[in-house]
Amino acid sequence: MRGCTLLLLITLSVSLFAQTEQHGIQVGDLDRNADPCTDFFHYANGTWRAQNPIPDYMDRWSRRWESGEKAKDQLKVILEDVSSGTDWPQGSVEQLVGDYYGTCMDEARVNKLGITPATPMLRDIEAMKGRDDVQRMIVRLHELGIFVPFGLVSVSDNHNPSQTIANIFASGLGLPDRDYYLKAEPRFQEAREMYLVHVENMFKLAGYEDANAKSAAKTVFELEKKVAENSLDNVALRDPQQTDHKTSFSDLKKMTPSFDWEAYFSAAGIPRADLNVAEPKFMAEVDRQFRDTPIADWKTYLKWQLLHGQADVLSDAFVNENFAFYGQYLSGAKELKPRWKRCAESTDQLLGEALGKKYVEKYFPQEAKARAQEMVKNILAAMQDTIEGLEWMGPDTKKKALEKLATFNPKIGYPDKWKDYSSISLSRESFWANEVAAAKWNVVSDTWALIGKPTDRGRWGMTPPTSNAYYNPLLNEIVFPAGILQPPAFDVQGVDAINYGSIGVVIGHEISHGFDDQGAQFDAQGRLNNWWTADDLKRFQGRTACVANQFDNYFIEPNIHHNGKLVLGESIGDLAGAKISYLAFQKAKRQHPQPTLDGFTPDQQFFIAWGQWRGDEIRPATQRKMVQGDPHPIAKYRVIGPLSNLPVFSTAFSCKQGSAMVRPAAERCEVW
Repeated sequence: MRGCTLLLLITLSVSLFAQTEQHGIQVGDLDRNADPCTDFFHYANGTWRAQNPIPDYMDRWSRRWESGEKAKDQLKVILEDVSSGTDWPQGSVEQLVGDYYGTCMDEARVNKLGITPATPMLRDIEAMKGRDDVQRMIVRLHELGIFVPFGLVSVSDNHNPSQTIANIFASGLGLPDRDYYLKAEPRFQEAREMYLVHVENMFKLAGYEDANAKSAAKTVFELEKKVAENSLDNVALRDPQQTDHKTSFSDLKKMTPSFDWEAYFSAAGIPRADLNVAEPKFMAEVDRQFRDTPIADWKTYLKWQLLHGQADVLSDAFVNENFAFYGQYLSGAKELKPRWKRCAESTDQLLGEALGKKYVEKYFPQEAKARAQEMVKNILAAMQDTIEGLEWMGPDTKKKALEKLATFNPKIGYPDKWKDYSSISLSRESFWANEVAAAKWNVVSDTWALIGKPTDRGRWGMTPPTSNAYYNPLLNEIVFPAGILQPPAFDVQGVDAINYGSIGVVIGHEISHGFDDQGAQFDAQGRLNNWWTADDLKRFQGRTACVANQFDNYFIEPNIHHNGKLVLGESIGDLAGAKISYLAFQKAKRQHPQPTLDGFTPDQQFFIAWGQWRGDEIRPATQRKMVQGDPHPIAKYRVIGPLSNLPVFSTAFSCKQGSAMVRPAAERCEVW
């Protein structure tokens, strides 16, 4: 019956779609003076970027990011409505969301309190006398989601994804990653100097005298640097083999004998069972620091981590100082986001499925879900055709690949079962108390409580209003929240060309993550398990090396270029996503012939839609940070990189050999 209902909905949605005016590409965004065969990125969205400068509170801007901000406008309508009432039933979605947002928006009260809400915990840190006290404080910080100097969360077991285990991972760095502590280039040296000033300023706001604040900042930096030296770099962290270290509880205690894991697991309510230690070398250094670092230094470090982790819950002085370093210096934004946006983001982060339920009811119609499901089905079919037609893959590996594709689980819009937040005690009394209560519920009740239990495959890793998507290799699932299934990525009234060219490529991108350099290491059951023949794996790695080499040669400024191995998975995703979505679009055209609109053929509209969806203008500081640690390339190369490898693109725009957007045949990359 449910299948028949879904088929009826899809049929109705297609019928209704055919009767409405169809939206095409954003013609006004095009720069007609640009040559699509020379710089397609500028051609597709150059005029829009010229006419729409980055807002001062953003680090990048495009129609894609504008859509995400519009989603917050929608959330604001919901949040202002529920927070205006004070008589909602206790534990109801409206009461929880309304009270949280209401106290967050009470800026005057937050500023009046200053650092007072953090004072009890700061005093408890100062009162620590021994290593047992340090470890108890670490548990308390972890309960708030402040994972220092390591973190512990629940994950599906790499070797038995049907079970959920604990995962201990490296954490506790105030700079973006290890290289900021270690590399000698001037930009990293400057970042270290600016970071020391920032930490010093935060201690001053907490009441430290100038000299003591400067000394405290040095103490924090030196401890962070020691553990950073023993951390994996960003490329190594992408390799699941390098973070797969399944360990028994007894061996964990032997690995880090200076830390009382019995006490930690008892306080956290976690069963003593097999778990994963992502970075044993890091944990060995943490253990050495537990043994050798003076308690006074641990007090300083943990005070800093509390101030750092809770800065945005304190008064404007802390918020502004935090933004000055992380928002302005590291990312290049010019001003802080309006408070209501920050409060909406915080509500979504901590009460996302409560807020998301209201969001879906108001802004995500069933016909949108039905049409998105139809697109996913078509793009999965195109991926199947692609795998079946591969000449470089042998029959044994191909069979395994098709088995994996057949087990893909698409999740569209929102969960089938919503989280129950009713046990969280929130009120209109204190933003700090509300944030602490919600954060603790998310860690203790919604994360740690899952450890040792069968994996719940219905859970989502993103909230429904999120303008993003993901692939989870352990559950072999692709997930598209309602927040990304909005114009311009996805338009119920849009022609197939723009939907397949924007959200379709994103769908194809997430599907292909199951077969990129990371996802290809997981089998149909989600296990970290090689399913490739030796010859096929060698051929696959040769094809991925082509993509890595291509992106190694994309510069953002002299001497700073992408690391092809860091962005390899996302670049494979864009390349394969564009190809298989295009193939699905060709099938859709045969079922629903597409019009030429505004002088552009359906194929041209498809590629322009991708260029317009990915048309980010990005601040220089953000680009530098992305190149250093983000597995995603900057937007320009996410457009010209994959499209320059596709002969169907050059055909659509009649690009000649030798054009910048046509890679020579010997250099052309194709993985899937």
